[in-house]
Amino acid sequence: HPNYYFNAATTDDERFLCLYGAESTSGNMLYIRDLSKPNAAFVPIYTQFDHEFTVVENIGDQLLVRTNHNAPNQQLIRISMAKPAAEHWQTVIAEDKNDVLESAVVCGEKIVCSYLHNASNAMRVFSLEGAPLKEIVLPEIGTVSTIRGEKGEQQAFFSFQSYLRPSTIYALNMASLESSIFKAPKLDFNSDAFTTEQVWFTSKDGTKVPMFITRKKNIALDGQNVTLLYGYGGFNISLTPGFSASRAALLENNGIYAVANIRGGGEFGEKWHKAGTKCEKQNVFDDFIAAAEFLVEKKYTSPAHLAIEGGSNGGLLVGACMTQRPDLFGVCFPRVGVLDMLRYHKFTIGYAWAIDYGRSDVETEYPCLIKYSPLHNVKNTAYPSTMITTADHDDRVVPAHSFKYAAALQAHQQGENPILIRIETSAGHGAGKPTSKLLEEAADMLAFMYYQMATPVVY
Repeated sequence: HPNYYFNAATTDDERFLCLYGAESTSGNMLYIRDLSKPNAAFVPIYTQFDHEFTVVENIGDQLLVRTNHNAPNQQLIRISMAKPAAEHWQTVIAEDKNDVLESAVVCGEKIVCSYLHNASNAMRVFSLEGAPLKEIVLPEIGTVSTIRGEKGEQQAFFSFQSYLRPSTIYALNMASLESSIFKAPKLDFNSDAFTTEQVWFTSKDGTKVPMFITRKKNIALDGQNVTLLYGYGGFNISLTPGFSASRAALLENNGIYAVANIRGGGEFGEKWHKAGTKCEKQNVFDDFIAAAEFLVEKKYTSPAHLAIEGGSNGGLLVGACMTQRPDLFGVCFPRVGVLDMLRYHKFTIGYAWAIDYGRSDVETEYPCLIKYSPLHNVKNTAYPSTMITTADHDDRVVPAHSFKYAAALQAHQQGENPILIRIETSAGHGAGKPTSKLLEEAADMLAFMYYQMATPVVY
């Protein structure tokens, strides 16, 4: 099976080896081997790819497993290795119909869970039998990015961040279930001068979609503010609040930062994800366009002062939206984007994305792809100022996507706005990029945006 990929991990006590296998970005097989028994064979728990299974921990020979099997918003089940067949699985923490179970950790004879609630995190503690014990009070709307603990310990740790708070480590006392700051970074950034609000807007088909907006508290909503709208909308990935130094620079320069939690992501579970895949992909673009229209309507900004940004699948988002509504944006940043939707599956790992996009060689899916493929929908019109970014060693989304899209835009541009491509050298899709390259790219993008909007920078 050359298209399968695998990873493995052990439970904390190293008794069980958990082998995961997948063929795409959604769903996995799960096999378990008991390492306490010499020459034990792998036991198949789930052998299909249509659901996700993640082993949280073992209690003796019982496995706690987080899964979306029969639970689109995820649930926690118990699997006995003595009777691993599906008919013997037991529910420990049932699916929450409103919130998505993102992670779970066993610590101090309790289960600490992180849930997605309206695109930000909530933390809840349960007994080992699944009885709810307490909801942990978090500092503000934000993201619990990591929870760590061990079965025999009485203290867990978690990392929390928001758009205005850098990643801070908290200690959670498992007896009192009270948390306190364990380690916090020091920054020259006055977060008290800013605010984050969550708003809801209506998309083209009537769906209510949330968006986070971060800005100075005293900024005038006069339609003249430089605003950066960010989105992703795919592969069940959720955009939750997170701190960024480059976003802080935008905010300190009287800019507004908006993040739209559009369909295709995982903010509201598998149904929200599926509503933005394959022939439903246009919903993603409609949501993002509606977010931009909301920002203009409510006088946060105007089209001339509105920039949009997205990377990878988010680069596709920006590319599609700027070809569909070039009048709505002043500056566009399609970054390392999937832009040729008819041939993407022919390059490197692209075939694994068909679960979200569909394929042009499938008769029923081709008409959907050709309608929005950014490369194939460039026409003779005036496009916004655009900086396309890619890297010469990107083997995730090959730079040919960006090369062809840049050439098409430059050939068809009917206005005076520049169409540039920024090609990073000795770099890939983004992961592991050194700080120096990150700073250079962020500076180039901010400078390009403010210059194209003829807005002075206060530094």
